[in-house]
Amino acid sequence: MMTVPEAAAKVGRDPETVRRWIRSGRLRARKVGTQHVIDESDLEAVLGGEMLPLPKEWRRMSDRRPMINVVAAVRASRRGR
Repeated sequence: MMTVPEAAAKVGRDPETVRRWIRSGRLRARKVGTQHVIDESDLEAVLGGEMLPLPKEWRRMSDRRPMINVVAAVRASRRGR
């Protein structure tokens, strides 16, 4: 379990960005007193670029190859900037 500032430092983002993720429901967190506490696996799920469930007919491209995770591909291309 980690606090918002700890999570922000771990992912290299501003703490307010992490708070926005919590408010929008993108990142799951629990409130302990006045602070949000985040489970490390929940933070990794957000950063891992997990895709939302797709309808069955969208899981393959028109040429029958599996659909790629576009979000993860964009994030990977932006690493190191």
